[in-house]
Amino acid sequence: MEHGGDVYTEGILKGIELLDFSSNINPLGIPKSFKEHVNEALESMERYPDIKYRELRKSLKEYIKFSESYFISQHKESTYGLGSGLQISEDNIVLGNGAAEIIDLVISCFSKVCIPIPSFIEYEKSAAKWGCSIAYSLMKEDMTYNYEDILEKLKESEALIIANPNNPNGMVLDKEVFKSILDYCEKNCKVVVIDEAFIEFTGKRGFSFLKEVEKYSCLFIIRALTKFYAMPGVRFGYGITKNMTLINKIQDKQNPWNINCFAELAVKYVLKDKGYIEKSIEWIDKERQFMLCNLEKVSFIEKVYNSYSNFILCKLKNTNCHELYELCLEKEIAIRKCNNFKGLNENYIRLAVKDRKSNERVLEVLNSLNL
Repeated sequence: MEHGGDVYTEGILKGIELLDFSSNINPLGIPKSFKEHVNEALESMERYPDIKYRELRKSLKEYIKFSESYFISQHKESTYGLGSGLQISEDNIVLGNGAAEIIDLVISCFSKVCIPIPSFIEYEKSAAKWGCSIAYSLMKEDMTYNYEDILEKLKESEALIIANPNNPNGMVLDKEVFKSILDYCEKNCKVVVIDEAFIEFTGKRGFSFLKEVEKYSCLFIIRALTKFYAMPGVRFGYGITKNMTLINKIQDKQNPWNINCFAELAVKYVLKDKGYIEKSIEWIDKERQFMLCNLEKVSFIEKVYNSYSNFILCKLKNTNCHELYELCLEKEIAIRKCNNFKGLNENYIRLAVKDRKSNERVLEVLNSLNL
């Protein structure tokens, strides 16, 4: 499967409710702030959305300002010497039908890109779709970025497509080291696309590059409601950049009314739901550590890679992802086989971090297997 286990074929269509550890969605579920106001969307279904999405953009701008102070400034001042108070206008935001649309259209603007691997499969698929060639940069053995190699590959590329945290291993960018890449791209008119779809799961550690958008016009950040806010069904993502040329190129390729009224409602309410945000960060910090510690005790897992997101990459020994997938499926659990990530093979799996009961269940199953 390209995006996790096939819970429809293996579960839903067979009447089986699988415990899905292949999907990395916040287990706290849809925020109540959305459910409590859903009638607003129902009432607006009989009219077209505002084609300029003025209220939506206003809500996003407010969230970006909140995000800068909540997820970044509380940690420490940026090493780039910027003051507080992010100056982003509504024109610096491009809206997408999910982060996937933004990823696809931004990649369409280039003829050759650098992609560190392993990474989200959609980067490669979009590049192939648009006839865009790829310079791959293989991560180091410990699943950290090879910054020297990225810089070298950028010399023959127009843009860098990179994730922070990265999928499938959950590693974040080293801001100090990455500065040289940003400086190089700014000076040489290249673009740095940072996919921050999972950034909220990193909490208040200051890993986001949102604040750096002010200084670097080469920087384009992508975010979404899908993962942290557990809303893949509403399909909403957005890009942030001071590069208006790039925004115009993307918008020229978009259809009108690409954001539906339910996505508008979600942006209006869930991004202001501080209670949900606080509870989610508290949950992920606790459960991620629980899973990291206990997965290291599983006999057939050779390596557990540190993660700053809501999923964990593991390297297997004495078995492979196909065998383990089938054994877990017999126990009504779906895991993510990672053999289709370029740079990985059948020795790797990815597990989501879920609620304590579910986490204990998957650990119980893994420890019961005689491999």
